Amino acid sequence: MSHKPSFDLEIKSYREQHNAAVNLIQIVSNLWYNHAVELVFFRNRLFDAKPSAILNLIQESALLTDEPVDILDTLQIAQLLEKSPLSPARIDLGKLTLQAKKKTFSANDLHNFITVELQDMHQQEKLKPRDVVLYGFGRIGRLLARELMLNTGAGQQLRLRAIVTRDVNDSKSILKRAALLKTDSIHGAFEGDVQADIANPALVINGITVHLISAKQPEDIDYTVYGIENALIIDNTGAFRDAQELSRHLKSKGAEQVLLTAPGKGVPNIVYAVNENDSDLQKHKIFSAASCTTNAISPILAVLENTIGIDRGHIETIHSYTNDQNLVDNMHKKSRRGRAAALNMVITETGAGDAVAKVLPSLTGKLTSNAIRVPVPNGSLAILNLQIKSKTTVNDINTLLKKASLQGNLVEQIMFSKNNELVSSDIIGTSAAAIVDAPATIVSADGKNIVLYIWYDNEYGYSHQVMRLSRHITGVRRYTYY
Repeated sequence: MSHKPSFDLEIKSYREQHNAAVNLIQIVSNLWYNHAVELVFFRNRLFDAKPSAILNLIQESALLTDEPVDILDTLQIAQLLEKSPLSPARIDLGKLTLQAKKKTFSANDLHNFITVELQDMHQQEKLKPRDVVLYGFGRIGRLLARELMLNTGAGQQLRLRAIVTRDVNDSKSILKRAALLKTDSIHGAFEGDVQADIANPALVINGITVHLISAKQPEDIDYTVYGIENALIIDNTGAFRDAQELSRHLKSKGAEQVLLTAPGKGVPNIVYAVNENDSDLQKHKIFSAASCTTNAISPILAVLENTIGIDRGHIETIHSYTNDQNLVDNMHKKSRRGRAAALNMVITETGAGDAVAKVLPSLTGKLTSNAIRVPVPNGSLAILNLQIKSKTTVNDINTLLKKASLQGNLVEQIMFSKNNELVSSDIIGTSAAAIVDAPATIVSADGKNIVLYIWYDNEYGYSHQVMRLSRHITGVRRYTYY
């Protein structure tokens, strides 16, 4: 007969874990604000997390790792990191703790282990902060603003300096923009402080002034008037899509590079962690972050193409409705998109198949694609129906993708889920570009045809990919330990 611990012992254990999580939060905050060192736990953000959320992350990690870690082990590693000389970095505390747990250490040996594991950190060049301008302030623009401000840290990285809009910045508009940044029907309230500065005009976010600039044309702006130099212009308007149009940004004084948050023509289309090293950063000044769907499926396709090989396939995107659809039935220049978005499933075209070929040239001509817009405001699903070159099983495929989510250069891009109850609302707020729904994986009887279900937050996950690419093209690349 088994005996469960008493209620008092259970309460005592939880209190110890909660207090450890509180101590961990203090270390995370200190390292971030004072040393520009960001601690994450198996890719999940720890900064500003509640103790209960941290304990939940640690509990969930047991489903993915062979040897789960606990909060006390994690806190011990964090305490040693806090005492170590660190350069600006992003360190996966979960992975570092797991690696340490696989060995038996004395306290001194543990410190030496961390020193050896992070030895490459000190070979990094000193980061030079870069100014960022958001050209447009829609769904992606506002999420980028949130992330840029939350990632300001010690001020040694990307610095949001201005937001450009094409309409006038009168008092009503400025107050409205502040409210839209502060509150969001999908992603919730922004936990930072947002104040409208009517006189300047500007938004003061967490005490930092972000100028609001009104301009009809990019070339009309002189950013240096606002103290902005060598800026990265992140164009999230969708108004300019090719090299010639986007080059207009570079005529603005103070602008240095341009990043488009949509597929672009005549410019490098990049999915970070898949093909970012294929573009010459010295030669090019204009880049595209491709689409949310391309960012979701390319990491998965890259893993499969580089291991078992892909003969051909079809991509079907089940995508949330977007602002380019009608709220009620009305005229629209594209077929079917004129029908009420919140009431209908709408078949529409997608360039995902062709777009993937720009990122993974070996798949050129092998993929077809289509899309269905559905009545949810955010959260999308890509169904990959692929004929592969080598026979496989469900277990082999899931093991392959699980490994990619924990090791290698795609750990930020791929999240692996064993959750049998996963639905679209569950993946909102996920920073990974792709979430593998492992229980849904299908493999044909002959082992040559596979069907994968890949979830993605088409707003939040994509915004994080834009941020990662921004750091890459500007050279503000922190040391990372994954």
